[in-house]
Amino acid sequence: MAIGFTSGNVSDANEVVVQQLCHNIEAGTTLYGDAGYVSQKLFETLWKQGIKLITKIRRNMKNKFLTLKEKFMLKRRALVETVIDLLKNIQDLWHSRHRSIDNGFNNMLACLAAYNFRDTKPSFRSHQRNFWMSLAD
Repeated sequence: MAIGFTSGNVSDANEVVVQQLCHNIEAGTTLYGDAGYVSQKLFETLWKQGIKLITKIRRNMKNKFLTLKEKFMLKRRALVETVIDLLKNIQDLWHSRHRSIDNGFNNMLACLAAYNFRDTKPSFRSHQRNFWMSLAD
């Protein structure tokens, strides 16, 4: 797991930022990203490191062959967005008035800790996940 902070004018798909986040990831790993990460150069850079980047395909792009597991996991990106929405709106992660970096970082850690104590968390049915994972192996 990695975390990085950048200024507001730096793209998430910036090669330097992504490489910094992925420098400890071992070869053979698959990353899933949204349409903001669609970049041939970024894909090739990660591919050289042995990391496969999977994103949604735009209309003007060639179709890629994906395994069943990759298709299943790409569709589950909505679950990640749901967790981020919970953190922002319910756990109060979205707060732009921090006067110091330490205060902002403490707020972020407190939100993540509070989320871990929630009784119900977004998830997809385990029997459905097990079915798709068994097809992929």
